[in-house]
Amino acid sequence: MLIELDIAQTVGVAAVFLVIGELIKRNVPLLERYFIPSPIIGGLVFSLITLYGYQTQSFSIELYDNMRAFLLMAFFTTIGFSASFEMLKKGGVAVAIFLFTAVLLLSIQNLVGVSLASLMGESPLLGLIAGSITLTGGHGTAAAFAPLLEQKGVVGAMPAAIAAATWGLVAGCVIGGPLGSRLMKRHHLKGRPFTSTHPAHDLEPDPVTVSSDPTVHTNSKPLLPISLYSVVLLTVSMGLGASIIDWLQDSGITLPGYLGAMVIAAIIRNVIDWKGFRFPEQEFDIIGSISLGFFLVMALMSMKLWELADVAGPLLVILVAQTALMFFFAMFVTFRLMGKDYDAAVIATGHCGFGMGATPNAMANMQSFTAVNGPSPKAFFVIPLVGSLFIDFFNAVIITVFMSIFS
Repeated sequence: MLIELDIAQTVGVAAVFLVIGELIKRNVPLLERYFIPSPIIGGLVFSLITLYGYQTQSFSIELYDNMRAFLLMAFFTTIGFSASFEMLKKGGVAVAIFLFTAVLLLSIQNLVGVSLASLMGESPLLGLIAGSITLTGGHGTAAAFAPLLEQKGVVGAMPAAIAAATWGLVAGCVIGGPLGSRLMKRHHLKGRPFTSTHPAHDLEPDPVTVSSDPTVHTNSKPLLPISLYSVVLLTVSMGLGASIIDWLQDSGITLPGYLGAMVIAAIIRNVIDWKGFRFPEQEFDIIGSISLGFFLVMALMSMKLWELADVAGPLLVILVAQTALMFFFAMFVTFRLMGKDYDAAVIATGHCGFGMGATPNAMANMQSFTAVNGPSPKAFFVIPLVGSLFIDFFNAVIITVFMSIFS
């Protein structure tokens, strides 16, 4: 039996499974501990239902897919708006160095993934799935790029991407603490004493403080209400970006549709910062979260789990290698570039979660480590700033370059 859902029905079902995913996450502590996104959980439940229908040949469900492209472009447009180079400049040398370190890791992850996939006789694009797409990128970037890789012939790209991103979330938390302890002993580092006014858990910066700059928001109020202002900026960026991509395609240059909107948004954001106009940071955080949440759950709802078996073996080999790479990269590159002191050890510990999963994993790694060894305000400032404002932008550009080379 074929069940076909139109756009309204698809969005409605997606909303239901978003709620289901959130309820499951709240009642399973392990999912909370490793920051598994609730859209991933809800979408996976739906895909297990479709797997049952496939195996029993009793039913199949066909979703309305066109909505996903719009949600994907909206999400990457908000990523473009987060790329404030004024904030990078004000973040100081440490932020710039860590951004360079993180971008270097992106390229190495992709090179390792592509090389191992080719050695095992698999498509190099499978290596990208187990590279920065799913590791530094996490579930959001994984679900965003998997359909593009499926279009390029990678069978099972979506379930492989989700499996790889989940591996990264867990592995990044597992290796972070041991790495930090090893660095402390090897380099005879000493933590900082706790104070009654600044216990370790109070040193994590407020996300709003990290991702916004008060000096950028003090100008006169915009001509439009702030919510409408943000929607206008978003839709104009998407429209201009799509037009540029279409024009390039007519000229024989093919680029992903999201790239134009993301670049236009980055340009608009930095012009706004330059002019000192008010920028609706929190509005775009909300828009990005909603569009990503619905995109993720819809992407997983359309996932064909039975295709994962074809790539499971090679994927596991690459992921084990990537975990070892992250450990030694953080030890020999991140730690050294960040100054070889206690703060550098905390940042290296956080980079394991950041480079294998997501910024919340980095924060969890650092919070556990500093709770024992002492506070590190520098680490809790640098990693969230790079993670929330810059890394997704640079990752999308690097992934696009690798996809164009190996397609």
